[in-house]
This record gives sequence, structure tokens and C-alpha cells, in this order.
Amino acid sequence: MADKVEYMTKEKKPFLVRHSLSIAVFAVVLTWICLYAHSNPDTHAGSFYGNAIADWTGLFVTVIATKYLHEKGSPESNKLKKLRGVLPKGVHEFLREHSLVIFLVITGAGWTAAFLRMSPTEKWGQVVGNIVSEWTQILGVVIMTKRLVEAGSKEGRKTA
Repeated sequence: MADKVEYMTKEKKPFLVRHSLSIAVFAVVLTWICLYAHSNPDTHAGSFYGNAIADWTGLFVTVIATKYLHEKGSPESNKLKKLRGVLPKGVHEFLREHSLVIFLVITGAGWTAAFLRMSPTEKWGQVVGNIVSEWTQILGVVIMTKRLVEAGSKEGRKTA
């Protein structure tokens, strides 16, 4: 009963409260983009803004993707409900169980394609290159956390 009461209270909170983390992180990303657009990438500040765009974009994707997508074996992934009758069972299960990795691979391929069409020394080429690096890091962490644990972490305590 306590779970039902807690669930009901969460639903009554305003949209901005329920999504305050993703909204705040998105606002920070937009701030870094605006600052970088009006800066010289050859300065310390401009270089910092460019790197911050990639880092905070990665954080935004992590917040949003782990909220809506799932990766089998990854304790950080949200458990998703099954959609019945949309796809054959085996295909549906595979897509559902690996939606996080599939999303990261597809969007990472998009960022990589954009980066390959840019000069890596141009202002936005550096940023997109950093985003490709960030995507690779996120994908690597998702894959590694499926099997590996770290002593002292919540998952590490379960195996000890």
C-alpha cells in the first residue's frame, strides 16, 4: 500500500518537478552551446566551453536514455513493460533488452558520420569529435557494467 501511495504522489507532482533533472541538464547544455558559439576556441574559455558541451551532452543522454531504455544485465537500466503483438516475440525481446545499446550505437554512428564530414580542427569539428568520444565512453560503461563490478559499489556488495 505504501508503494501505491508513493506512486500516486509522484504522479501529482507538476511536470517541471518530475523532470527537473533532465530540464536542468539540458539548460546547462544550451548554456555551453551559446557560450561556445560566441567564443574563440583557441582560448582557454572557448576550449573549455567546447569540452563542456560534449561532457554535459553525455550526461543529458545518460539521464534520459537510462530513464526510458533498457540493457539486459545492466543494473542502472530501467525495467520496461512488454508491448504485446507489435513485433515477433524474439525480435521484440531482443530490441527491448538491448534498447540502450542499440540507441547508443545508432546515435553514435550519426555523430561519427557528422564528425567524418567535418574538419577536426574547425570550431565545431572539435566539439563533435568530443561528443563521439563521450558516446564511446557511455557505450563502453553500459557494456562493461553488464558483467563487471567494483568493490564498494551497490552492485559489488551484492556479489561479495
